[in-house]
Amino acid sequence: MKKKNSAMAMLVGAALLLSACSEGNAEAGKAEVDDVIKVVWYPNESGSDMTSSRDEIGAAIEQATGKEVEHQLTTDYAIAIETLVNNNADLAFMGAQGYIEAKNGNDAIEPLVVPTGESGTLDDAIYHSWLAVNVDDQEKFKVDGEFSLDTLEQKKMSFVSNSSTSGFVVPSSIIISHFAEQSGYEDLVAEDLMEGGPLFSQVLFGNSHQGSAVNLLNDSAEVAAFCDTCVGNYVEVTEGEANEVGSIYKVKDDAAEPFNTVTGSEFALMGVTPVLNAPFVANMEVLGQEDYDALKELFVSDEIANNEKIFVPEDSGESGLFFKSADERFAPVEDAWFDPIRELSK
Repeated sequence: MKKKNSAMAMLVGAALLLSACSEGNAEAGKAEVDDVIKVVWYPNESGSDMTSSRDEIGAAIEQATGKEVEHQLTTDYAIAIETLVNNNADLAFMGAQGYIEAKNGNDAIEPLVVPTGESGTLDDAIYHSWLAVNVDDQEKFKVDGEFSLDTLEQKKMSFVSNSSTSGFVVPSSIIISHFAEQSGYEDLVAEDLMEGGPLFSQVLFGNSHQGSAVNLLNDSAEVAAFCDTCVGNYVEVTEGEANEVGSIYKVKDDAAEPFNTVTGSEFALMGVTPVLNAPFVANMEVLGQEDYDALKELFVSDEIANNEKIFVPEDSGESGLFFKSADERFAPVEDAWFDPIRELSK
């Protein structure tokens, strides 16, 4: 993943807190430490192609704590967030916005670690939020030969979830900032971008980055927001450089679900914005300080950094949750690391 540093703009994505684990009703679990560590995963990381990474992380947690690990897979951001908030999970891997929403819902939620960049530090711990269009339609989104957000008016838009950092919060804030000084859009707010009418003709939510990308590639949407890391297992650059505006990506011929229905499809990047990496976070009420400390020591260890089922070699062709091209590993992170997002969310 190429690394770039630049300022980010953020807004608060409204949390639709629906139901607790396993898509049940929202009922708070007991706030007590037990012998099972439950890990809840966003839809982006719940696919079968990431099973080996999830299982390897689970096995390492079991060895470090002596406790059983249960994985809770989800199909909705809000379910994952609420599961952690309501003490029905001990750990979660979620975006910065999801962590902030969970922390707002339960002050016992604390960040544990984030994956670093190539440097092995937090200095380049970023990924990228994309705005993408189908390659055959890209000229419709250009003004004087350059991609322009002006062309988004009355287009069919796909986001990930309104709790997604890179799949809604970042792109929506950029779009709002762009239109803020244009007549008729002075009062545009994030909620206006959640439905058709104020700016877009129609708005879809893919419920995952993969789902948002497929909404674009099957022509359900004309523009889509999603991130590089979440679709990295399924696409490859065919023209230009990774994470550069104007570059073209193609869905691999052997792409797993949900991309298996759009193999060979191509899209172009009309927008690329760096975003703070997603953290593993813990509910301290149900995990407990002892296991939190043990897991922090485990996650930042060389053993985990060198585990090729967790940090998959980038040139291996294998799928996984994280990839290694240089010195990538997990690094400890404090709550204050996310303050830039909080400040921009106010």
